[in-house]
Amino acid sequence: MEHLQLDWNNLGFNYMKTDVRYISHWRNGKWHESYLTEDNHLHISEGSTALHYGQQCFEGMKAYRCKDGSINLFRPDQNAARMQHSCARLLMPMVSTAQFIDACKQVVKANERFLPPYGTGSSLYLRPFVIGVGDNIGLCSAPEFIFCVFCIPVGGLFKGRLKPSNFFISDYDRAAPNGTGAAKVGGNYAA
Repeated sequence: MEHLQLDWNNLGFNYMKTDVRYISHWRNGKWHESYLTEDNHLHISEGSTALHYGQQCFEGMKAYRCKDGSINLFRPDQNAARMQHSCARLLMPMVSTAQFIDACKQVVKANERFLPPYGTGSSLYLRPFVIGVGDNIGLCSAPEFIFCVFCIPVGGLFKGRLKPSNFFISDYDRAAPNGTGAAKVGGNYAA
């Protein structure tokens, strides 16, 4: 395993391929085939509902090193609960809290060399997501799903860039509670 030569104090928020990611497939009514892989490409059907109807959701959370050297995840149970809410809203199978947290822990442990040292202000960002896949073009829920967790080392999101801003107030409501606005799904970010 090669030694990392990263400037831990000046990381941005950019994609970087790390060693492994966690994948689990949902077929025939259950999650199975969970594994870690070095392959950072997903192989999906061109008819996947994630591509055509936005049947996907994601989370973002951080793992960080503490002063005593231990590693902590920040509120993984809350991220799991929000993902479960998002999955339910989009007619996708839910990932249990236990599987969600276990997947995150496996990814952090397998990619520990990418975890910034304590005191740098940086962390290991985890991106769990669920996408609808499989051969489908009709307007219905996907026949299969993929749950994946990958990670990247990141600096502070607003580090050196947070400045006062002027805001405009409008009647526009991006996060309407009876639509998908209250769920964390990719389509909400287009607006």
